[in-house]
Amino acid sequence: MIIGNKEFDVLNRTNIMGILNLTPDSFSDGGRFICLDDALRQAELMLIQGADIIDVGGESTRPGYSQISEQEELERILPVIERLASEFDTVISVDTYKSAVADEALKAGASMVNDIWGFKYDDKMAHVVAKHGACCCLMHNRKEAVYADFLQDVLEDLKGSIEIAKAAGIADDRIILDPGIGFGKTYEMNLTVLKNLEYFRKLGYPMLLGASRKSVIGEALDLPKDCREEGTIATSVLAAESGYAFVRVHDVEKNLRAIRMTEAIMKA
Repeated sequence: MIIGNKEFDVLNRTNIMGILNLTPDSFSDGGRFICLDDALRQAELMLIQGADIIDVGGESTRPGYSQISEQEELERILPVIERLASEFDTVISVDTYKSAVADEALKAGASMVNDIWGFKYDDKMAHVVAKHGACCCLMHNRKEAVYADFLQDVLEDLKGSIEIAKAAGIADDRIILDPGIGFGKTYEMNLTVLKNLEYFRKLGYPMLLGASRKSVIGEALDLPKDCREEGTIATSVLAAESGYAFVRVHDVEKNLRAIRMTEAIMKA
């Protein structure tokens, strides 16, 4: 799979997406990287540690978040994306569900859109991604955690996102899927997804897992957000074992080491 100017092995390797939150209120690292220089230093650190993609987000989507305007989101992310694109040889993803924000971010140097609503929030989003020839990560989400047949319903919801993408002219090799840990799901449902990661691979697309520091880990271990590193690593190992092409994490170095060890064992 080619994203930006880089080719990714999505069949035999789990690639690392490093999280760069440019928000004052993200659940885990809100306020740490809102200064441009701090954001660039964090991006550089993640790249040195082995990140393959930097995922730039300007609006917190934690439970109970407050939506911000497109303009405010753009003011947070565009300076960072522009500097990353000009100073670093890396793939940049933009974490947004708003088509106007995605459009400007792709113009500024991003190559991928990470949409927490899987193209179901903004009906222009798929067309913006298609226009730029960009890649997309379509995450599963629902407004309420109400399902008839949980795993099958999540699968069908993801199929719906795929259909929106394809109808807009997005090719199969531009699509990544994310089962959506922490979105539209209860604690028990999140554990069920983690237990059944391989189930979603039947859709035939590269999969991404984004469980880093999330509440399912906090509840399982009864730990605050800054003590969930080991729990996150456990989910990354599960992702590697399940053939996931990407994990989205805050702590790049240790997750990468755990994944590479897992891959070595699996290939022995």
